[in-house]
Amino acid sequence: MVAVATRQTAGTRAKDSDRDDVCRILDSALGEGQVSSAEHQERVSAATRAVTLGDLHSLVSDLQTESAPVKLPALGSPTTFGVRSALLRALGVLGATLLVGLLLGWAMYGNTSSPLSFTSDPGAKPDGVAPVVLTPPRQLHSLGGLTGLLEQARQKFGDTKGYRLVVYPDYASLERADPGEERRKLDYSYRGGWDDPSTSSRSSDDALVDLGAFDIKAAVGILRGGPETLGIKPSEVKNTYLIVDPARDPTTPGALSLSVYVSSDYGSGYIAFAGDGTVKRINYPS
Repeated sequence: MVAVATRQTAGTRAKDSDRDDVCRILDSALGEGQVSSAEHQERVSAATRAVTLGDLHSLVSDLQTESAPVKLPALGSPTTFGVRSALLRALGVLGATLLVGLLLGWAMYGNTSSPLSFTSDPGAKPDGVAPVVLTPPRQLHSLGGLTGLLEQARQKFGDTKGYRLVVYPDYASLERADPGEERRKLDYSYRGGWDDPSTSSRSSDDALVDLGAFDIKAAVGILRGGPETLGIKPSEVKNTYLIVDPARDPTTPGALSLSVYVSSDYGSGYIAFAGDGTVKRINYPS
């Protein structure tokens, strides 16, 4: 039996010795009655013309070759070596890519003398700073929300004095005096905190009062009952807001006048009441 080179696959080119081995196997098969004379002649002819080892193996793959004078070596998968080669090439490309990425990263962001010298990101190091979770009031048409809003004003300005306060469900606006110019007022917006103010001219009707001096619980109750009071279905309400103004009654200086406005696609109305919750007027939608 002629030795066959290692790493042979079905696509490996056949040698004359390989063709001779197959012919000898076919001769043995003829003598054992596995093939007829005509089939033997046809397969021998094909063996002499075979180009690859795969062609030769296909001529004897259906035969019993235990007693044949030679044995054909098993063929490896035709893709085994191609896959191995492709894998090696892919690993080489990956390694080169990583190296290029390392060099580029070091060139752009490196803080060491060598790309092989690593310093961890300072932002990833434990710093012992505990998270600060902010919980400002957001649902302002509630007892806690409206109370919290006024407390936020006291913390920011030292008091709740101003010319007007308008409270929407999730934000508010506040007009205060400008300490540097009496003819001007400062307009603050609240959305979880008080923004920097814009300015506008102060009107002669603007009166400085304590906008937090009212019964918060009574105001929240009127707010919540506003749609039903005004005959507006809750599903049709588009907007609701509370306005806190100085009262215009000259006999009660410093008093407040509050109004709850409710609007829908079919009209709007309001409820006016005093700081203690006493209703002064109900203006139904027209």
